[in-house]
Amino acid sequence: QVQLVESGGGLVQAGGSLRLSCAASGITSRFSAMAWYRQAPGNQRELVAHIDSRSSTNYADSVKGRFTISRDNAKNTMYLQMNSLKPEDTAVYYCKLTRVLDGREYWGQGTQVTVSS
Repeated sequence: QVQLVESGGGLVQAGGSLRLSCAASGITSRFSAMAWYRQAPGNQRELVAHIDSRSSTNYADSVKGRFTISRDNAKNTMYLQMNSLKPEDTAVYYCKLTRVLDGREYWGQGTQVTVSS
């Protein structure tokens, strides 16, 4: 059974930093693309950052230069380093894994990030 568990969310002041982690179990993540999404109240879930199986990355324009996505295949874990946080970054952050073999997607349960002004 595939399971994704996010951690590292919390409350931080504007300008601060947080590091999110997404630990995968039940699957070898290095054969998968992974991504971070976020959803603020009243908004649709949006893509924040994506990393493919070769560690090529792309980012939403709103987070470029502030957030860094990475992965450690030996630990089956993906990270999101978030710097210079803004109140508009407040949301529930979700990780997603897409299995390259068949495109099947798996989601974590989400972790809350709150940035105070």
